[in-house]
Amino acid sequence: MAETRGGEPGDGAAEVLDRPLPDGVRRRVVQIVSDGFGGLTVAELPAQLRQYARFAPNRRAKFAGNAMAAALETDPLFRQRIGEKLREAQPELAGALDSGSPPPAADPLDVAAAAYVLRPAGWVKLVTAAGEEAQRADAERADEETRAELERLRAELDRAREHTRAETERLRAELESARKETESLHRKLRAALSDVKRGEAALRKVRGEMEAVRAEGQAQLSAAESEARRLKARLGETEAALEAARRAAREGRSVEDMRVRLLLDTLLDATQGLRRELALPPVSVRPAETVDAVEPGRMTPKDIAARALSEDDPAILDQLLALPQAHLVVDGYNVTKTGYPQMPLEKQRLRLLGQLSQLAAQTNAEVTCVFDGAELAAPVLLAPPRGVRVLFSKPGVTADELIRQLVRAEPPGRPIVVASTDREVADGVARAGARPVASAVLLKRLTRG
Repeated sequence: MAETRGGEPGDGAAEVLDRPLPDGVRRRVVQIVSDGFGGLTVAELPAQLRQYARFAPNRRAKFAGNAMAAALETDPLFRQRIGEKLREAQPELAGALDSGSPPPAADPLDVAAAAYVLRPAGWVKLVTAAGEEAQRADAERADEETRAELERLRAELDRAREHTRAETERLRAELESARKETESLHRKLRAALSDVKRGEAALRKVRGEMEAVRAEGQAQLSAAESEARRLKARLGETEAALEAARRAAREGRSVEDMRVRLLLDTLLDATQGLRRELALPPVSVRPAETVDAVEPGRMTPKDIAARALSEDDPAILDQLLALPQAHLVVDGYNVTKTGYPQMPLEKQRLRLLGQLSQLAAQTNAEVTCVFDGAELAAPVLLAPPRGVRVLFSKPGVTADELIRQLVRAEPPGRPIVVASTDREVADGVARAGARPVASAVLLKRLTRG
């Protein structure tokens, strides 16, 4: 309950509320302040409320409610200004409060909020009474809601019980039907088990007879398979021996024919080259031409000696490749690592093979380029250029050994040129009848174009 402290009994401003403002009354008070807030200038507002001057009423009530309630309580001038705005908005309610007889039909919360702002005589009593009335209304409303909820729960319980009874009757009927069906199935199952037992006995008898027949057939099949394997083994041995004999005869004849034909082509080309080089006249030699003498314009032996080439002159390679049926064998990595070792292996191979293809086109010589397969991490996918045969040594075989095999495979008398700086390779191919040249000589010839 409210009580007055200090001042005269009829002075509403001297009354003090000795308890917190009820929530319902406080919300109405904040709404009154927010509505009257917009009618004041910024200068008329307390300093703590000026930042909310441009807010909309609802937004102002939401964010500045505590500040407005505090200012209304502590700032009498601000409360007076809000009261004036309230008197302008609700003159009848304000007049009734001033006369001490609030309208009986008015909302107690609105009456208490207006009394709190206007502070007429007895306003504390009006605010306290409104709070108690609001609490009673809330209690009655909660009690009414509780009773309604209880009635709803009772109705739901009755419906659940009725549904449970109906479901129980239905399940009992289904259980009885299932029991009768189970008994019928049991009778049928016993009859089926009897049939199964008779069938199993007949099946065991048939299985015994089948096992006997199968064992006899398996013994006959094993004997036939053994005989077939023996005959197949003998046939395979015979065919292998025949094929080996044919292959030996065919390979021996083909290799020897190839070597003889290649040597014959070499001799014929050499004969034709020698004829062109000597430029023999179509008539026989005159007796006078056999006399040793120096004729005008003829080259002397001294002049011929002056035409000799050094070992590092690329022209010597041109002379060798101009021989009939010449075959150039190139030690690939030896040449590339001499000429351009800083490049990756793949680019070394592509550059060398491109230059060798041009050389083959210029000289018409047979060109074979050998690379060491041990240098590779994986098989090389490479399309050999036109006119160049590309070979990689097999695992366990070096490129040097492969080069010596190529030289030994050629017939004696064919011009074989091997380009390698490896001394062991050069000496080995020289003993086999090939002509070694340094890798630098080949590189000079290739760069000359």
